[in-house]
Amino acid sequence: MCMETNVLSLRIDGELLDRLRGHAAKRGMSVQDYVVRTLIRDDFDERFKTAVEETEKFYGVR
Repeated sequence: MCMETNVLSLRIDGELLDRLRGHAAKRGMSVQDYVVRTLIRDDFDERFKTAVEETEKFYGVR
């Protein structure tokens, strides 16, 4: 089995990075590992969809 890998680069503000660092530190993880673990959670797709819908409602896209 061959796994393809890609690079994902994010630009986030300092406040969010500090929050991510705090969450990761509580679990003894790096920020990168914490973000990846969050993305592969079973409920991520549903949570992401809900966040997008709420953002669209807020900005009047829908």
